[in-house]
Amino acid sequence: MRLEHAFTVPAPVGEVWAALLDPEKVAPCMPGATLTGVDGRSFTGTVKVKLGPVTLLYKGRGEFTSVAEDVHAAVIKASGKDSRGNGTASATVSVALTPADGGTGVSVVTDLTVTGRPAQLGRGLISEVSGKLVGQFAECLASGLGTGEAEEVNPPPVVEAVDLVDTAGVPVLKRLLPVVAAVVLVVLVRRWRRR
Repeated sequence: MRLEHAFTVPAPVGEVWAALLDPEKVAPCMPGATLTGVDGRSFTGTVKVKLGPVTLLYKGRGEFTSVAEDVHAAVIKASGKDSRGNGTASATVSVALTPADGGTGVSVVTDLTVTGRPAQLGRGLISEVSGKLVGQFAECLASGLGTGEAEEVNPPPVVEAVDLVDTAGVPVLKRLLPVVAAVVLVVLVRRWRRR
């Protein structure tokens, strides 16, 4: 599935570009992610995802397959597999930076393939969840850039699993509401018939 997101970071293009090319600076801003190694343009890491009572731990690798310094654009290919065999995820992420009022405009286009339990969420819910996660990433990145303290683009060291249901919040409730209403209606009809 194709996901498109855009946000603005209150820092100059050069500063945002340098941070985005440094996995050690941006990985801590990715919800649920832990960087385990960097080798040139390649990196390895884990992502913890919670789906209701189930916690998945994806182990994977990524690589900058294209870096265009002159136009501040990059392509990253990443893939991972759940440690218990509950699914896989792979993505090609294209990032482009442009000068914007008050900082840098960041455009992110992701071609995502998910298998296993998270795939059961469906395209609409995955799109909503990814939008919120990109928002959290943007806030974290912005908090460390543009302040003259780019080296501090780091949240607390404890990495919590990304709770997909909790992150989705209201959209999940909207989808469950018709099901709950139908169940309540069936229960009421049965009680009425028994009388």
